[in-house]
Formats: sequence, structure tokens, C-alpha cells
Amino acid sequence: MMKNLGNMMKQAQQMQARMEEMQASLANIEVSGQSGAGMVSVTLTGKGDVRSVKLDPKVVDPSDTEMLEDLLVAAFNDARGKVDAAVQAETQKIMGGLGLPPGFKLPF
Repeated sequence: MMKNLGNMMKQAQQMQARMEEMQASLANIEVSGQSGAGMVSVTLTGKGDVRSVKLDPKVVDPSDTEMLEDLLVAAFNDARGKVDAAVQAETQKIMGGLGLPPGFKLPF
């Protein structure tokens, strides 16, 4: 029993170190989301920080700012979904090697 507990603790420490490495690497990942057939683009880091916003001049209409606002929200949400997928894929790589039961959540 104690040997199993020791192994579990060792695995948890290894996973925590891997998670810290993953968090550091996520800051270097950049993902872009688009809307309006590519007329609006938002680039986020893997941590969800906005890196850039690009607008096609054709989408900037002073009489219809609401459309531009909606396109910005849609592009951000598209990018955020891609960031979430990248984080999930990286997490799955880390968790896969530990043999934890599906749905097991860690406190960190």
C-alpha cells in the first residue's frame, strides 16, 4: 500500500512539473481566430492574452459600428475556442502517460 502511495505521489510530482512546463510553453503559442470571411482577425496567446487585432478597411463603417463589434466578438470567440482545443490537446498528452482514470481532476 505504501509503495503504491509513493508511486502516486511521484507521478503527481512529475505531472505538476509537466503542467508547469506546459503553462510556460502556452505563452509562446499564438492562435488566430477570424470572422467576416477573414475580414476580422484576432490573435491570442495560448494563455488567452490578445496579441493582435487586424481589420480589413472594408469592414470599418462608421455608420455601423455594431457590426464591427459583433465581428470582433466572433473572431475572439473563434480564437478562444482554438486556444481551448490546444490546451486540451497538450493536457491530454501529459495526462495520457499517467494512467489516471477518465475525468480525474487534479488540484493544480
